[in-house]
Amino acid sequence: MFILSGSPSTTFFRPRVSSSSLSSSSSSSSSSSSSLSSSYRLCLVSVRSSARKSSACPCLFYSLKVSAMAELVKDTESSLSPIQNAQRRETNHSRTFLNTTTEEELLCAIRKETEAGRLPSNVASGMEELYRNYKNAILQSGNPKADEIVLSNMTAVLDRVFLDIEDPFVFSPYHKAMREPFDYYMFGQNYIRPLVDFRNSYVGNISVFKDIEEKIQQGHNIFLISNHQTEADPAVIALLLETTNSYLSENMTYIAGDRVVTDPLCKPFSMGRNLICVYSKKHMNDVPELTEMKRKANTRSLKEMALLLRGGSQIVWIAPSGGRDRPDPVTGEWYPAPFDASSLDNLRRLAEHSAAPGHIYPLALLCHNIMPPPLQVEKEIGEKRMISFHGTGLSVAPEITFSDISASCQNPEEARETYTQALYKIVTEHLSLNIFAFLLSFNNQIRTLP
Repeated sequence: MFILSGSPSTTFFRPRVSSSSLSSSSSSSSSSSSSLSSSYRLCLVSVRSSARKSSACPCLFYSLKVSAMAELVKDTESSLSPIQNAQRRETNHSRTFLNTTTEEELLCAIRKETEAGRLPSNVASGMEELYRNYKNAILQSGNPKADEIVLSNMTAVLDRVFLDIEDPFVFSPYHKAMREPFDYYMFGQNYIRPLVDFRNSYVGNISVFKDIEEKIQQGHNIFLISNHQTEADPAVIALLLETTNSYLSENMTYIAGDRVVTDPLCKPFSMGRNLICVYSKKHMNDVPELTEMKRKANTRSLKEMALLLRGGSQIVWIAPSGGRDRPDPVTGEWYPAPFDASSLDNLRRLAEHSAAPGHIYPLALLCHNIMPPPLQVEKEIGEKRMISFHGTGLSVAPEITFSDISASCQNPEEARETYTQALYKIVTEHLSLNIFAFLLSFNNQIRTLP
């Protein structure tokens, strides 16, 4: 994995690759590094030219009735603690998938539960498609233990998905990562890890991440304003930082849209992250009769975050776009989705009014090819998922203060927009540099440590 520390012009270095990192078999990119360095255009075709062929997986999960959607993310009171409730779920859970030892047995288990009426046929079809899709992606890595990895990880995934069908988990406005009795955090890390080509991945400005950790230790709150690429973003961020900034990897809180806490395939992975659960503006009016409920839910989530920030030492990741990055439908060029000024302003105000000092840093993330979103925003739960083995990138910029950016603005509205655009521009530029570095790595133009 490449580490970039300091300014964008700093030489990239390759540290020792851990035993868990997968070897790369990616082909060299034919894109010209000079043309990319002279322009900040983010071209989807350039990145895809070096990517492996992806495998499609139509996740045909059961439909969610309108009357039930309001109950999927709610503030509940229970006589059981979170750990006690988790233990109850594990105790009552079938071990159908955990008892399998071969691919044939695993696929037979899907058919067995379907025939018994415990697994809807469309969910079963989605599980089988997902297994084959994930298997193809891991085989692309060239890892000699690919079959073992696939069976182990997919057994865990199918088991967790089936558990949620048997006993659906309900997220509270603030969800604390579940680490026991089942460690959902490591479950997510182990699933995404073999999809990351660590030899062609990198972290930019590692010194800034160290500065962030020092501020957290001093009781300050940190906000990472980021683009959003895939459902795997939290796992990719955690994997890229686990050797240099493990505290950030395990303690980051993510502002999460309702889709990742309602989609049966996403829910088990979301359970392993610290989340503030909100409804995205993009889907606020998908079901008109639920709009008011969603707004009230978002208000509760903001209150939860305010309480969290009051204690200090928090690091919060947010994508002000409210959705994932997608290519321009006409040109095919790749840009971060535009930031929403009101969402960013709400976060800034929370940071300013919390008892602890707050700091805002722009963050650029590159991991599109591992699990790209559909080309168009979809209303229905259960999108098709593409999965492949690929390199990734993460780069953070120095802190950006509102007062410095808005000093010459004439009114609050202008100040809000100016600050939003400044953050967006920095994230875009860093993502462009990430792609540039990614292409250089395939052209063997990066100097490495002996």
